[in-house]
Amino acid sequence: MLYDISLTIKYDYAAPVHSGRQSLRLEPRSLPEVQTVLSSRLTLEPTANERSEFDDFFGNRRCDVSFTTPHSHLIYQVNSRVQRHPSGPTLDFSPPLARLPDELAAIRAMDGNQPLHFLSPSLRVPLDEIFTTYARKVVSPVMSAQQAIISVGQALHQDMTFDARATDVNTPVLDAFQRRKGVCQDFSHMMIACLRGIGIPAGYVSGYLRTKPPEGAERLEGADAMHAWVRAWCGREAGWIEYDPTNALIVEQDHIVVAYGRDYADVAPVKGVLRSAGGQTTSHAVDVVPL
Repeated sequence: MLYDISLTIKYDYAAPVHSGRQSLRLEPRSLPEVQTVLSSRLTLEPTANERSEFDDFFGNRRCDVSFTTPHSHLIYQVNSRVQRHPSGPTLDFSPPLARLPDELAAIRAMDGNQPLHFLSPSLRVPLDEIFTTYARKVVSPVMSAQQAIISVGQALHQDMTFDARATDVNTPVLDAFQRRKGVCQDFSHMMIACLRGIGIPAGYVSGYLRTKPPEGAERLEGADAMHAWVRAWCGREAGWIEYDPTNALIVEQDHIVVAYGRDYADVAPVKGVLRSAGGQTTSHAVDVVPL
C-alpha cells in the first residue's frame, strides 16, 4: 500500500519566543519487510538557526533544532511518501509463555532492537503489581507468547473506555488505568506495563493511522492524528509483533511507523524548551492518503 502523509503542527505564542530548542521525531522510518520511505521532507517556519538530523539509539529519525531569533509562531510540516508492505498471514511461531525467559537469557546483543531494553521499568511505565495482577487474570503459562499478547490487548480494549478528555499527555499510566479511561497513549502504556509484568518485552510505537471504515460504520478511534500502539517480543523465531489495543487488532498496512521506544518519553513527536513570557496554543492536522 502506497501512502502520501502530511502533518502540520502549529504553535502560536502570546508573546514572542526569544529562544528555543526541540527534538523532533515526526518523519516515518524505513523498516525492512515492513515499510519503505520513498521520500520525506520536514520543513520549519521560521527556519531554525541550527538543525541536526540523525538516527537515535532505537533507529528513529530525529531532528534537533534551535531558534535564537524571536518569533511569534512556529510551524512544523512533514510530507512523506511511504510504501507499506503486506504482512501476510499472522502465524504463531512463538514459544509457550513459560519458556520465554529462557529465550531472553540466551540473548547477548545489546543494540536498540533487542528485547532486553523493553523488559524493565521505564520513565512512563513503572512496574506495578496492579498491572501484573490484571495481566495474570487473562493469560496462562500454557499460552504462547503471541496468544498472551493478544489476550492482554483484547482485555484492555474491552475494559477501558476511549475518552479524549479523560487524560492529557502527562497523565501517569496508573491514574489512567484506575479511571478505566484514556487515549491511545494510555492504552499503549497500560498494555506495555501489563506485558512487562508477566515477562514479555514490550515497547511503544508512534505513527500514523489510516482508516477505511465500511459504509455506515464509524471510523477507527485515533484517526486524523498521530497514533500509538504496542510492539511486543514473541521469542527468537517469531520476533516482534505489533498490536493496537485502542482498536483491538494486530497492526497491518493501515499503521505507518514513525518511531519505536520504551514508552512515550522516547518517541515524543516534539520535545524541548523555549524562553517566553506568555502562553501558547497548538493545532495539529494529519492526512493519510492512499495512492
